[in-house]
Amino acid sequence: MRIPVFHVDAFATRAFQGNPAAVCPLDAWLDDDRLLKVAAENNLSETAFFVPSGDAYDLRWFTPVCEVSLCGHATLASAYVILNLLTAGGGDVRFHTRHHGTLTVRHDGNLYAMDFPAFLPKPCATPPQALLRGLGITPLTITEANETYVAVYESQAEVEDIRPDFAQLAQLHPFAVSITGAGQHADFVSRYFAPSYGIPEDPVTGSAHCLLAPYWAHRLGKSKLHARQLSERGGEITCELVGDRVVLKGNAVLTMKGEFEI
Repeated sequence: MRIPVFHVDAFATRAFQGNPAAVCPLDAWLDDDRLLKVAAENNLSETAFFVPSGDAYDLRWFTPVCEVSLCGHATLASAYVILNLLTAGGGDVRFHTRHHGTLTVRHDGNLYAMDFPAFLPKPCATPPQALLRGLGITPLTITEANETYVAVYESQAEVEDIRPDFAQLAQLHPFAVSITGAGQHADFVSRYFAPSYGIPEDPVTGSAHCLLAPYWAHRLGKSKLHARQLSERGGEITCELVGDRVVLKGNAVLTMKGEFEI
């Protein structure tokens, strides 16, 4: 059996930046074991699988070790493949998801705009000791939402200086960890760690900005924000808070296309 596979660098304007995702269009769903094996073979932070569903698509995301409930960069990569390689382009694309309803991606100039749910982080009264030990540097505050701890630091320099203990952070499962601070050349910066999902440090995390954008919009008193993720590859995300939704904007670049033999 052959299935197509595309590798796309999301939240990037040229190859080898942003966050690489694998995208596998399917005619019908494979069993979960085979989906996971394909994701493990890709060995990227996320592999997206989608199946046509009327005038939309059913979409799922897998890390090398498990399925996840929401992924931004692999959604962007999937929309890129559909709009540029599988259809005539233009318009928008709608994805039906198992946990977060319908996600829409549309062209916005030379960017792709993704309509995602917004999650307002709430204060974490008693942070787990594994979180504090895993980060090493005590944050100003810790909030949580959507199974993610958000550790807020005073400056970009502190965010850059964190050297996480991934063994400690892996104990927080199913929670991942986002760290953030005010940016020098952006409204805010962040990093994201999810070692229990097979992702020690994610290059650019769209889903984390569903939490970060509402937090910083409230703190800065503005609805439109420029964000940077400070991974080794780096990435830029434009965020806009619109009611209970977050619009995340970025670009994408195709780096590989081929077929799996399974």
